[in-house]
Amino acid sequence: MFRILVGGAAASLVFAPLAALAVPQPGHAPPALSLPAASGKKPVSLDALKGKPVYVNFFASWCGPCNVEAPSIAKLRSQYGTRMRFVGVDELDGDGQGVAFEKKYNDPYDLVAVDNSGKVGRDYGTTIFMPIHVFIDRHGVVKTYRMGEMNPAEIEAAIKDALK
Repeated sequence: MFRILVGGAAASLVFAPLAALAVPQPGHAPPALSLPAASGKKPVSLDALKGKPVYVNFFASWCGPCNVEAPSIAKLRSQYGTRMRFVGVDELDGDGQGVAFEKKYNDPYDLVAVDNSGKVGRDYGTTIFMPIHVFIDRHGVVKTYRMGEMNPAEIEAAIKDALK
């Protein structure tokens, strides 16, 4: 009996992380995203961006890799921003930190949403890793999903794929 309980407990530890990885999958629609805008203007929503490719980047001012990537994202936005929306989601940060991050890094996003509760971020995997990158094509389908830091060439390749 003890062996069955220990085996069952071990199995639950092995499979528990799999449940936590219920994140956006390439080839499928992303989870709903509707959050207040950092600017206080109307909410940022993926539904409102239908028909246009979207790059969603979950970031935080306290996230080291997020700070490393931001200048590259700003540069790529200046190059691809007319063909794709760049959405930053400020995840579990202090009031005003998303706006300060935007200014510090020369506006890497054309829309910034605030996820103070972390609820939307959980649907995208931020409880596992930060930053999170989601590239969505004009049909509303996830083309690339990535946890962790991406270099500029990787981000650009994912942008180009979403623009196809």
